[in-house]
Amino acid sequence: MATTASPAVPASTHPGVPPLRAGQGHSFLLRKLHSLSGIIPVGAFLVEHFVSNAFATRGPAAYAKQVELLSSFPFVFYLELFGIWLPILYHALYGFYIWYRGESNVADYPWTGNWMFTAQRWTGGIAFFYIVWHTWHLRFSGVHILTHPDAAFGKVQLEFQHAWAIAFYAVGIFCASWHFAYGIWLFAAKWGITTGDAARRKFGYVCFAIGLLFMTVGALTMVSFLKTPLQPIGPESGMHESYAGAQSGIRKVDPD
Repeated sequence: MATTASPAVPASTHPGVPPLRAGQGHSFLLRKLHSLSGIIPVGAFLVEHFVSNAFATRGPAAYAKQVELLSSFPFVFYLELFGIWLPILYHALYGFYIWYRGESNVADYPWTGNWMFTAQRWTGGIAFFYIVWHTWHLRFSGVHILTHPDAAFGKVQLEFQHAWAIAFYAVGIFCASWHFAYGIWLFAAKWGITTGDAARRKFGYVCFAIGLLFMTVGALTMVSFLKTPLQPIGPESGMHESYAGAQSGIRKVDPD
């Protein structure tokens, strides 16, 4: 009498991020929300931020006018709180959770997907800490640029008086650009916008071009701040005060 072999017991695997299946707890919803928040509103804000800062290429007056425009919106604090800060915080914290639960294995399995997963996690982490530092120094320390838009250009310039700050800006722009561009590719794949390897490969070239575009705009913006003569940041004064100078009580005054 023939007998059927019992099914083999699957080998134990290292716990990682569970597959996305609808209807299985809250993981599916939270990860979908994480994917969506990277495009709207966080990605939309990133586009606006790069465009607004690009006005620096047209000089301090144009940059101050753009800052004044953004600060003129009603309920700007609540718009930033619910449209920018909280979404970024959720996207970052859940991204760290995915990183913690995930397993890249780039050393044992150097597949493209593993490398891209690792790069996406690292660029996201670096970009988050850059955003925290950038926001704190420009928005919540020293002169308030929303109240004094004319001081905005000079305040950014003074951050560039330190070589480490220039390097951090460059790394932050690169990481934010990469993370957003590859995030668009992931979003299209996860939400069924691009189906099949051929479509995803072609869209990958588009996302690569988007990343290069953001890096180029960011680099040109940095060059504008560096090449323009140092602008005053004190309201109705000729004083230049950097964050480091404010901490030590040292101020530099224009020779004229």
